[in-house]
Amino acid sequence: MSRLIIKADEPDKDGCIVAVTPETAGWKYVGFEVYQLQAGDKLSRFTDGNEACLVLLTGKADVEAGGQKFAGIGSRMSVFEGIPPHAVYVPAQKSYTVTALTKVELAVCLAPATGKYSARLITPSEMGIEARGSGSMSRQVVNILPEQKEAESLLVVEVHTGGGNWSSYPPHKHDVDQLPDESYLEETYYHRINPPHGFVVQRVYNDDRSLDETLAVTDCSVVLVPEGYHPVSAPPGYDSYYLNVMAGPVRTWVFRNDPEHEWLFEKK
Repeated sequence: MSRLIIKADEPDKDGCIVAVTPETAGWKYVGFEVYQLQAGDKLSRFTDGNEACLVLLTGKADVEAGGQKFAGIGSRMSVFEGIPPHAVYVPAQKSYTVTALTKVELAVCLAPATGKYSARLITPSEMGIEARGSGSMSRQVVNILPEQKEAESLLVVEVHTGGGNWSSYPPHKHDVDQLPDESYLEETYYHRINPPHGFVVQRVYNDDRSLDETLAVTDCSVVLVPEGYHPVSAPPGYDSYYLNVMAGPVRTWVFRNDPEHEWLFEKK
């Protein structure tokens, strides 16, 4: 199996089904975890030198973070309901506890920070929703923690792509620290598929093709994007959801399109 795919396991004692650290990914900035909690379960952690964005992918929970309490949050029971999630920002050097009120799927997005900002709730109404692309390149983007909102390193977004469509397309990359033309951002994709027995296809490749992998990605898998272009295709009949986490030395998303496919932007 490709080193770029991390498939989910059965939940461990804390409910964790998949985990990425900078050490396991072979990079510097992005960490990512997913937990499946049952009603009544508690998850408690200390953020150490990372900030965290807790995304309630599904279910309802009480969250205590950095001295703040957010009771009964959570807006959907499936990522395919077409509504945004609730999320909680947790600064570095703070504790958080998530208490599941129903079954919960929780994503924990991590990146280095110093503790500059306070813990806060991010509600669905605060998240910008945009339709991106057209025709078979159309998808819906929900900006959970974009660069216009307070954080030190993290950028978090979710994308919904209908079956038969492409997203992260035309292909783009952000793997060179060369502002203002391009920013360096590591990235994870957490994939969900509807129905869940399906798959999506993701290609990860760079300009000289020293990296060039085409991946069949199953439900609840993480794809690592250390560099290169990374388009996603949802086969007909299977809707795609993915949660993106990005971080790098500068908190800005400046990408470069694959020049071989830029003509697609001019297509009517």
